[in-house]
Amino acid sequence: MLKHTKKIKEIYEEIQRKIFRMIPEKWEKLYLYCSFIDENEKKEKGELYFYYIPKGIFKKNPVNVYEIPNKFNLEENQYLKLVENLYKNIKELREEFKKTDVINEIWTNITISIENTKFKAEYKYDNLKNDEFSNYERHIIWRYKYLNIGPEQVGREEKEILKKYIYGVKQIEKTETYETGIYIREEENIIEYNKEENISKTKNDIKTNQILISRLNDKKNSD
Repeated sequence: MLKHTKKIKEIYEEIQRKIFRMIPEKWEKLYLYCSFIDENEKKEKGELYFYYIPKGIFKKNPVNVYEIPNKFNLEENQYLKLVENLYKNIKELREEFKKTDVINEIWTNITISIENTKFKAEYKYDNLKNDEFSNYERHIIWRYKYLNIGPEQVGREEKEILKKYIYGVKQIEKTETYETGIYIREEENIIEYNKEENISKTKNDIKTNQILISRLNDKKNSD
C-alpha cells in the first residue's frame, strides 16, 4: 500500500495549485492523466494531458489542456512551460513514492480527478513499455473511461480502437486509490503572463497533443 508522507501531501497541494492557476475560467470537473516509461536508468519518457468541464447551466464539452492557449489567446510556448512544470511536480511525486516503497515496485501512470471539494488519485502499475495499445490508443480509451466519449461520438479510427478495447480480453489491473479534500480553497484562475494577438494555433489532434517528456531528461543529461 502506498504511504502518504508529509512531503507527498505537500506535492499534492502544489499540483492542485498549479492546476487551478492553469485554467482561466470557472470549471466543475477535471481529469488528468500522466505516465512514465523508464527506458533505462538515465532516460525516461512519458506524457501528460488533462481535460476540464467548464462551469455553466448547460452541458459543455471537455476542454483539452492543449486547446487552452488558442481558446483564450495565450502565448503557447509560455503556457506549455506550465504544462512541463506540472509534469515535473508529478514526477517529483513519483520519486517520493520510490523512497517509501519497500517492495521495489512503482506505479507507471496516474489519473487525478478533481470534483466539488474532492481530490482523487488513481495509481496504476500497467506495463506501458510492452502494452498492446499505443500512447494514442490509450488516450482514446482513457477518454472513454473518464470522459464518457464513446464509439458513437468519435471517428472511424477511434471507433475501432474502442471496439478492440470494449470487446477484447481485459487484463487484471493493479490500482491504488487515494482520496482527500481540496487543499487549495481559493486560488486565482488567471494566467499571469503576456497575451499576444497573433499566436500559433494549438494543434487539436490528440496524436500531437502530448508532451514528450523525454526531451526534458535529454536536456538534463546534456547539462
